[in-house]
Amino acid sequence: MTAEKLSPVHLNRELDRAIGVALTIEDPGERKYPWPGLARLQKVYAVLKSECTQSCLPFIHIAGDMVDLKAKALSPFVFALVLCTIALSLPAQQQGPMKPPAPAKPKPPANEFGTPLRRSVDMVLVPVTVVDPYDRLVTGMEQDNFRAFEDGKEQEIIHFSEEDVPISIGVIFDMSGSMSDKINKSKMAALQFFKTANPQDEFFLVDFSDRAELVSPFTTDLSVLQNRLMFTHGTGRTALFDAIYLGLSEMRGAHNSRKALLIISDGGENHSRYSERDIREYLKEADVQLYAIGIYEPLADRFRTPEEGEGPALLDELAEMSGGRVFPVQNLNELPDIATKISMELRNQYVVGYRPSDRKKDAKWRKIKIQLRPPRGLPPLKVYYRRGYYAPGP
Repeated sequence: MTAEKLSPVHLNRELDRAIGVALTIEDPGERKYPWPGLARLQKVYAVLKSECTQSCLPFIHIAGDMVDLKAKALSPFVFALVLCTIALSLPAQQQGPMKPPAPAKPKPPANEFGTPLRRSVDMVLVPVTVVDPYDRLVTGMEQDNFRAFEDGKEQEIIHFSEEDVPISIGVIFDMSGSMSDKINKSKMAALQFFKTANPQDEFFLVDFSDRAELVSPFTTDLSVLQNRLMFTHGTGRTALFDAIYLGLSEMRGAHNSRKALLIISDGGENHSRYSERDIREYLKEADVQLYAIGIYEPLADRFRTPEEGEGPALLDELAEMSGGRVFPVQNLNELPDIATKISMELRNQYVVGYRPSDRKKDAKWRKIKIQLRPPRGLPPLKVYYRRGYYAPGP
């Protein structure tokens, strides 16, 4: 972690993580060895030192003395406060909460939040899911059954496939207090989802309550994910948007072209730095499908919080714009079956490809629409697909 490469957003995140560790352990004054989390705080301190202005030099010297003590009599709480003071002395453009790029600049940043649907290539590839009125997958359709439109103009489909390819998947697991009575069943759903994986699939795990945390980076070893998941428990508030942000950020390291997030949550949001608008912009830039298992309380439940009441519509909107969808659950015993259904859906999608008739590199948002020409005799079908992409810039 160097000052030259560390952005303000990631600096804030590292500081959050370090202080989070510091504030959850006891004072090590009587110990003969460094307390957990010291190494992370030392790294953050080193970056802050190189980034700091003259006004915070006295605090730098204080923190330096603390680091030199190797935590022999160091209170982590004090060290955390010193780091906070240093961070507040950074230049103005690095202060304040983490914020994504302003919506007025829609051009996706290079290598950020996954690969956009189209960047500098001539082909737009759109994963498409088709279901019947009973929500059953419809497979075996041909290229002639699909029509593609961009900004209202029909495009010539020049690529069509239906195959099971390796997927990079991030599981976003809600462990907030509102999920406390649903945690065990939710774990079973996540474990069932992992069991349906292909050998080439890779997964990471993010859990969240008051803050979002990367529990396991990308791995193909499912036993690692299972072990990490078993130690989660429900407590605290719900930083759902921060968890989605962290998941999209982690997708930068994906090794597969197909990418998806699976959220297991009641949809409540009450403790994030990011807003719904911020997350919507990130999803528009990232070529990542968002699926969710929505564990909702019944509408008539008097203990249902306002956040839980808004959860279904919130998750639906985010999933639809990314080409994924939400599977609502009220009977917790259905969770494992629904997790299996989502896994099967991810492996039975069509991919429709076309070359845009509009070749301008203007970094503008292009709307996508996929229509069906189903074979005769089939009932009305529904399609799920990503709603658009940003064209490459000049």
